[in-house]
Amino acid sequence: MIGGGPAGLTFARVLHRHDHPVTVLERDPAPDARPPGGTLDLHEKLGQLALGKAGLLAEFQALSRPEGQAMRILDVDGSVLRDWQPRPDDRANPEIDRGQLRDLLLGPLDVRWGRGVTEVVPGTRDGALVRFEDGRQETFDLVVGADGAWSRVRPAVSPATPHYTGVTLVETSLDDVDTRHSDLARLIGDGSVAVYGVNRALVAQRNSGGHVKVYAQFRAPLDWHTNLDRHLGLNRRAGLDLADVEAVRSSLLALFDGWAAPVLDLLRHGTAFVQRPLYVLPVSHIWAHVPGVTLLGDAAHLMPPLGVGANLAMLEGAELAESVAAASGPGDLDEAVRTFEEQMWARAGRWAEITAAGLERLVSPDPAQALALFDEVQPS
Repeated sequence: MIGGGPAGLTFARVLHRHDHPVTVLERDPAPDARPPGGTLDLHEKLGQLALGKAGLLAEFQALSRPEGQAMRILDVDGSVLRDWQPRPDDRANPEIDRGQLRDLLLGPLDVRWGRGVTEVVPGTRDGALVRFEDGRQETFDLVVGADGAWSRVRPAVSPATPHYTGVTLVETSLDDVDTRHSDLARLIGDGSVAVYGVNRALVAQRNSGGHVKVYAQFRAPLDWHTNLDRHLGLNRRAGLDLADVEAVRSSLLALFDGWAAPVLDLLRHGTAFVQRPLYVLPVSHIWAHVPGVTLLGDAAHLMPPLGVGANLAMLEGAELAESVAAASGPGDLDEAVRTFEEQMWARAGRWAEITAAGLERLVSPDPAQALALFDEVQPS
């Protein structure tokens, strides 16, 4: 297994539960080498199903935040358009911080940290060959690439590369929001708040421990920061240094100029700003089966981050692990992987279409499209 994210760790935990040997190779030097990211909502029939296969559902339920399913949508003037609150017994999509999920999945697993992969070569005499950044190499019966958008495993089975969607996110954070920014804490509530404008949006999502992630979303070319006047119409011809926190804050405030002051406070009080352009793989990404190598999650079907990607990746990891554990020999293993891939492609293709269409409506020239999408998914 190459990649220690939700897909790779779920795959490994299910195999561990079946007493099947598995090696997890992760590029990061340690579990806490970089921030784990924001919160995830794990769906009852996707991510939660995967955790059940790993024997971890009860532990997840103890850690998760069902109240985090709450969703509020505001108009740009600050008026409330929708305010959905989950029922006390609603466990359909509870939230969990990525770091908490990672630690839950890690459990007893033996992960080889700091093992960056440069290439995978299938079809050698001894199996699939993995080459590492430090010059070493090793062969395995099956290499599973769960190494994300810019997968080093993918070229072994597919020439596809991610392409830019035209939407960029700039992420910032608020800490100790309940004590330091009580007004914003009330604005966000227990879950998320979103505001949709013309080709732009602001979304704030509560994590545990009073931490909030804020995402400014807008349509722009990849090099938008090189000329704010031409690309964003901000009457600022000079380029923007993305490492200059105050310059980024000022530019974002100008981009959302005219929106309600409490909404803009989400940006005014943010700390660091990180640019995250959204990339995707082709909606119908498939490949000719290659014995000894396969892909999971973003490596296989990178799609817009609309609450599905990690869920699909975890379920795929669990399903593939069950198939591997049940295989009785090399031929049986290869056929199990082939069957898994066909099932994965069909399901992921449907979700890729849904999320691609969703992104078009959420960051749209017509903000009413975003509200209509919310009503379809979660009627008020």
